[in-house]
Amino acid sequence: MTTPAAAAPALEVRGLHKKYGPHVILHDIHLTVQPGEVYALTGPNGAGKTTLIRTVTGLAFPDSGEVQLLGRDVHHDGSRARAHLGAVVEAPARFYPQFTGAQNLLLHARLAAMAPDGPRVGRDRIREVLALLELTRMADRRVAEYSLGQRQRLGVASAILAHPRVLILDEPTSGLDALGIGLIHRIVTELAAGGCAVVLSTHHLREIATYAHTVGILTGGRLVDTVDLRIRQAAYRFRVDDPLGAAGLLERLPFVNRVSTRAPYAVAHLGDEARVPEALAHLGAGGHRVYEASPDHFDLYEYYRARVEQA
Repeated sequence: MTTPAAAAPALEVRGLHKKYGPHVILHDIHLTVQPGEVYALTGPNGAGKTTLIRTVTGLAFPDSGEVQLLGRDVHHDGSRARAHLGAVVEAPARFYPQFTGAQNLLLHARLAAMAPDGPRVGRDRIREVLALLELTRMADRRVAEYSLGQRQRLGVASAILAHPRVLILDEPTSGLDALGIGLIHRIVTELAAGGCAVVLSTHHLREIATYAHTVGILTGGRLVDTVDLRIRQAAYRFRVDDPLGAAGLLERLPFVNRVSTRAPYAVAHLGDEARVPEALAHLGAGGHRVYEASPDHFDLYEYYRARVEQA
């Protein structure tokens, strides 16, 4: 998992509140997404995920708070703020069913180009994204003939058409088979590697744990936790004769970020897998017998379940 470089935020949400009548849907939401970061938003049904995405993309207005896209206020700068945004909200995206997939993407491109600072997209790019989403054979068929999964992939094609710098996808893998899910994962990963900030909502925790950088847990309209998977993935466990003593030794090493114990293990968050032999050498020199050293895989689903139950 590649860590995005520090930069000015691509997306910043500050103190977002949203009500529908007397019902509070979002309460004091704060989140930041950097260029090159994949931020996965998860939570139970009715937690407010789609409302948050609608508000972040400018489709809904908050009662208070602020959303900045690439330094512009999405609710006051309008189309200029959204000039570099690609999004699918409440998937599958809606298209003109009587037009072909290619025709729908061409209409999408022309509408985007009409906005101030709007991107210009040619037919070559339309063919490129259709191929990328494995829709070339469907390009000249009416969208009315598309399956749910094909319409889902066409929605992602429309969202990435203009090389967005911020991409927001609401349940992008809903209705897709295993190959389609893998395809979306690969596209998201490649876009993030190129510097695009990606926000997606999902229920598929064990899948997104393999490629997301950050997971925000939303429940009851509150962002109750933010999990940095880059730190979680760097943990290694050492089965030793004295977990407390080994933990004390490990926490004094300059390359160890955090240490905990879970008998019979001492668990250390290392900066890199390459540090494991060095940690073993220090444990051996300190008189600790090490019976096993292995990655301490973080179970995002179990963590999520416990966190939601606590909330």
